[in-house]
Amino acid sequence: QVQLVESGGGLVQPGSSLRLSCAASGFTLDYYAIGWFRQAPGKGREEISCIGSSDGRIYYADSVKGRFTISRDTNKNTVYLQMNTLKPEDTAVYYCAAQWGLYYCSGGEYDTWGQGTQVTVSS
Repeated sequence: QVQLVESGGGLVQPGSSLRLSCAASGFTLDYYAIGWFRQAPGKGREEISCIGSSDGRIYYADSVKGRFTISRDTNKNTVYLQMNTLKPEDTAVYYCAAQWGLYYCSGGEYDTWGQGTQVTVSS
């Protein structure tokens, strides 16, 4: 069964850090682009970062550039999103998604999605 599972969300104070994980089962992530998306209450889904297949291009939205870092651990079949200097406006449900063979990942179509993990940034 092809599956993505996100973890690592939580409630943190502004300025804190979190690391989200996106673990794949049923397939190997190496040849897949992985995207991280978020959706805040009352807002549309936002693509915030992605890494292309075969360690292709990396993309960051302007809203997270310089604060978030995406990385892939092929041994653990997991992609991470390191989030630093978190702000209240980062509060959202964060999703990862996978798409085979997508080298240039920004704006791409993804066909496998995780269930999401909640990130809340509040004092």
